[in-house]
Amino acid sequence: MRLYLIRHGQTESNVNHVLDTAHPGAPLNRTGLAQAEALADRLADVAIEAVYASDLTRAVQTATPLATRRGLGVRQMPALREIPAGVEELKTDWTRYVSTLARWVSEPHFKLENGEDAHTFFARYDAAIARIAQAHEVAAAVSHGAAMRVWVPHRASNVESPSIRVLANTDVILLESSASGWTVLSWADEVLR
Repeated sequence: MRLYLIRHGQTESNVNHVLDTAHPGAPLNRTGLAQAEALADRLADVAIEAVYASDLTRAVQTATPLATRRGLGVRQMPALREIPAGVEELKTDWTRYVSTLARWVSEPHFKLENGEDAHTFFARYDAAIARIAQAHEVAAAVSHGAAMRVWVPHRASNVESPSIRVLANTDVILLESSASGWTVLSWADEVLR
């Protein structure tokens, strides 16, 4: 199975560095809408069977051109949402949020107030990815930066955890599954071995 795991397009929250993780979240701005169209162009020759997205507005808007050009609907999956910021929601200082995610390597039960711990995050995200993988040979899923940066290094055999790789808006991580697990084939157009 091949999975095109895609970060959503740009929002004003991204531009203003606002920690925006709650539902429904900010919509795409003008740049983000153009990025969503360009993403559909970039993946035009890929035989994608299904297009999934978290149910946050920006993810659905990013997935829509990709799905529409294939005559598909966007399958919304709340489990693909961003890792919640809890009490840090809508703040511009990301220090506590980022340090919490970094602590998960050694303290998986740690969480921000009204947030998730590592066990909760991985249980929901793993279930979503497994559901997609069981149903398709090739699929796309639009998700969120922190969720992707945390999940991929913990589940792919060829990416170190934690990953410091850049993941810009509408960057794609191409993953392949096999009996031994997930492997990243490319991260934002960089081929991995």
